Amino acid sequence: MWEQIRANRRRAVALITLMGMVLLIIGYAAGEFFAPGGGVLGLGCALVIFSIQLAVYYGAAETMLLHGANVVELKREDSPRLFNIVEEMRLASGLEFMPKIYLIDDPAPNAFSMGRKPDNYVVAVTSGLVHRLNRDELEGVIAHEVAHLKNHDVQFMTLAAVMLGSIVILAAIVRQWLWFGGGRRRSRSESRGGGGGQAQLIILAVGLLFLILGPLMAQILYFACSRKREFLADACGGQFTRYPEGLASALEKISAASATTSFASQATAPLFIVNPLYAGGNEPDSVFSSHPSTAERIRILRSMAGSSLADYEAAYHKTARGTLFSSETLGTSQANAAIRAPSNEGPIETRHDTRAPFYRARGHLQVKCDCGMEISVPEGYESDEITCIRCGSVLPVPAASETPTATPPPTAAGLPPVIPFPGPPLQYRRSGAGWESFRCACGRTIQLSPSFAATHIHCDDCGRNIEITS
Repeated sequence: MWEQIRANRRRAVALITLMGMVLLIIGYAAGEFFAPGGGVLGLGCALVIFSIQLAVYYGAAETMLLHGANVVELKREDSPRLFNIVEEMRLASGLEFMPKIYLIDDPAPNAFSMGRKPDNYVVAVTSGLVHRLNRDELEGVIAHEVAHLKNHDVQFMTLAAVMLGSIVILAAIVRQWLWFGGGRRRSRSESRGGGGGQAQLIILAVGLLFLILGPLMAQILYFACSRKREFLADACGGQFTRYPEGLASALEKISAASATTSFASQATAPLFIVNPLYAGGNEPDSVFSSHPSTAERIRILRSMAGSSLADYEAAYHKTARGTLFSSETLGTSQANAAIRAPSNEGPIETRHDTRAPFYRARGHLQVKCDCGMEISVPEGYESDEITCIRCGSVLPVPAASETPTATPPPTAAGLPPVIPFPGPPLQYRRSGAGWESFRCACGRTIQLSPSFAATHIHCDDCGRNIEITS
């Protein structure tokens, strides 16, 4: 596998180098448009734009990629079964670090992975993916994304996205400048220049060609970084799970979803397991596509005689009539590796359960009624009671109370008692062992996880201690 990873890395470096050349040519052409001999200045501007994009990549890659998404970082208590699946696939792949797990509040099923270095790896899944897919299908998707991390794909894809963004920004700046008459002023200047005008016109024509086609060329190169890597990650996904049908069925469900992923963009689309900008399996299969045909990926997975890389190579050769792995990689892979039986387990979370982490992140209180209704009370709700919309019962909003021994004795002079800042401790009695939320005296929502075992908790807003009893 390492031979294949190195080969993919060499191809990615070559493609990114070509994208860099496109960026520099556009920068040089932009400088020549502005003034004779201004190509060097244009190169400098191109490098400045790329440096800014690169600084964002190194400083806030996660924020950049998740911009516009309603996302929370999950802890094990939020979804133990999802954590178990990620841990199982990490161990099966030999990945050194446990990736962070992000849950995105989006009904469209999809997933992607990212990370500039091993201790910063991330696997992100949408809420629609978690509650729509059964366990085998979800394992296949997670195995695919862990394979991208194991194969060091995400670093190059994220960097390629940064370079594509730089090219698009620079080309847009020049087009705006030409739109407002810069080209006409440049032409009059050339006409007064005499004999050098023809050479300048040739440079300008070439530059104009790159300004028009440059972003398109860069996008094709960017997509070329992604397409074959999807096949490699599919092969690893079948190997890690030993059940290729799980990933095939997941791809079928994701591509057939009726809604697109809301926060995805053209620059981030190649990071997803299935193109998030197309719904209902309508993604065209062409050189402009960020992913290979989903139908072809499914056919390959379902044609595997076993779960090894050699089995995937045989199915790939039969279906796509090509080769994917090097002979060194296939030499270490055993053909006809047994495919395990399906687990036949349903989704690991319900639709309601997938929304619970988002409610907790927003500070909502969860009030359960005897009729089975669970009511989400937003932080700042002023009343101490709430009415169940199903049965009409009036329910108290859980809140910490003053401890009976907390009031100090009155002062000798008859003055009101002096209560030291931040005030006496409060008390809250737990009603169960699961997630539980209640209101502090200051109005702040306190969340207690199933693993919380301390005897007190500290309110971050008012500073008061709250004694927890069972």
